[in-house]
Amino acid sequence: MAISPSEILSALASTRPRPAAVAALRAAVHARRMLLVKSLLVRVDRHGSALPPAARRRFEQDWETLERTERVDPAAVRDVLDYPMTGAWLTEALAAPVGAEFESHLAHLSGVSAAAVVRAGAEADRILTLPAGILALPGIGVLSCPSGRARLVGRDGLVRVMDGTGGAAVVLSRPEADGRRVAERRVSEDAVWSGLRTFPGSTVVLDDLDPYRVPSPGIGPSALPAARRLPSARRLWFERWGAAQAFLSAADPARAAEIREVLRAVVPLAPPRPADGAPVSATLRAAPCAVLTQLPAGGRELAESLVHETHHTKLAALNEFLPLCRPDGRTLHHVGWRPDPRPVPAVLQGAYAHLALTDLSGRMLRGRVLPSPLRRWAAEQFPDYHEQVGKALSILRGSDELTSAGTEFVHRMVRHHESLGTATRSCA
Repeated sequence: MAISPSEILSALASTRPRPAAVAALRAAVHARRMLLVKSLLVRVDRHGSALPPAARRRFEQDWETLERTERVDPAAVRDVLDYPMTGAWLTEALAAPVGAEFESHLAHLSGVSAAAVVRAGAEADRILTLPAGILALPGIGVLSCPSGRARLVGRDGLVRVMDGTGGAAVVLSRPEADGRRVAERRVSEDAVWSGLRTFPGSTVVLDDLDPYRVPSPGIGPSALPAARRLPSARRLWFERWGAAQAFLSAADPARAAEIREVLRAVVPLAPPRPADGAPVSATLRAAPCAVLTQLPAGGRELAESLVHETHHTKLAALNEFLPLCRPDGRTLHHVGWRPDPRPVPAVLQGAYAHLALTDLSGRMLRGRVLPSPLRRWAAEQFPDYHEQVGKALSILRGSDELTSAGTEFVHRMVRHHESLGTATRSCA
C-alpha cells in the first residue's frame, strides 16, 4: 500500500521504526541513485570525444554488461546501484573535471557491472581493463590484478574472476534469498582476493575495502582517513557489533531490527589521536545507509552511534523527495551537542538524531525488566538528551528557513519530544 507524504512525515518524526516509511525511503534513495546513473550516461555522451577511445570503449562494454544483467535480474542490479559506496563513486565521478580524473573514475564502472553479474549469477565472458590494477566489487570484495586486466566468466550461477594472465582466481556465487554475503572460493593460492564480511544476524557488511568508502581528504575536522584493514581490528568490530545488538535488543528490539534493515555497511575510520576528543561517526549524503565511524569503546557506544547515524540516513533520504529546509539559509545557531555554531539543516539533523536517542533512553527508563546498569545509563542520559533536543526544537520552530514540509516535520517532532517528557515523568 502506498504511503502519503503526510503519513511519511508523521511516521518518521517520532523516530520510531515504521517499515512502510523505511520502504518509502529506500525508494527515494533508489530514485536519487538512478538520477545519478542517468546523469553519468549523459555526461559521457556529452564529453565522449574528450575520452581516449579505449576508455570510451570500456565504458560502453561495462554499460552493456549492466543492461544485460538487469534484463536477467533487475533486483541484483538495483542492489549494487543502491549500495552506499556506489553513490559516493557516482557523486565523485560527476564532480570530476573532464580529463584524466573523470576517466579514472569511469573505470570503476567495470567493478560495478561485475558485482551485478555476481549478484545475479548471470552468464558472462569478458575481459575487464583495470588501470588501477584492482577490481573492486561494491559490497563484495576486491581482487588484485597486477596485469591491469581481469577475466569475468559467469556460468550456472557461479562467476569466476581471475587476473588477466589466467592465474589467480576466485569463484563467487550469488547470495541466497536472505540476501546474506556472496559465497567465495579461491581457485588458486596466489589469488590476492579480499572479501567483505557480514555482521552476524544481518546483511550489513564491514566495508574496509571499497576505494570510495571515505572521501578525500577525510572525515571531520581532523580529516580522518579510512582505518587500515587488520584481522585483529575486524575481530573487535564483530565483538562490538554483537554487544551493540544485544544492548539494543534488550532496550528496544524494534529499533535493533530497523538498524539491520536500514543499514548496508559500516566503514571503519582511523583510530582517534590523543587530541581528537570523542570518537567520530558520520553519514555521507552521497552514501546513505552506511555508517562511517571509529571503533567505539564498547557495544553500548556503538549502539548509540548506529541509532544516531541511522537517523541521519533517514532524514537524508526524506530530503530527497520532501525538502525540509530552504537552500539559501545562512544563520548559525549553537546546540548542546556541538561547540561550533550550526546552520539550520545541521540543527535539524542533530535534533532528529538526538530525539531518537532521547526516545531510546526514555524507553529504557520505562522498561522495568532491563538490567540495572542499562537503567542507570538511561537515567543519566535522558535528561541531557531531552533538554538539548528541546532547545534545538525551539530554534527550529522560530526559523523561517524551513519549508512547509519541514515546519510540519518539526511540529510533529515537538509533539513526540513532549510526549517523551510526560511519559518518563509518570514513571519516575
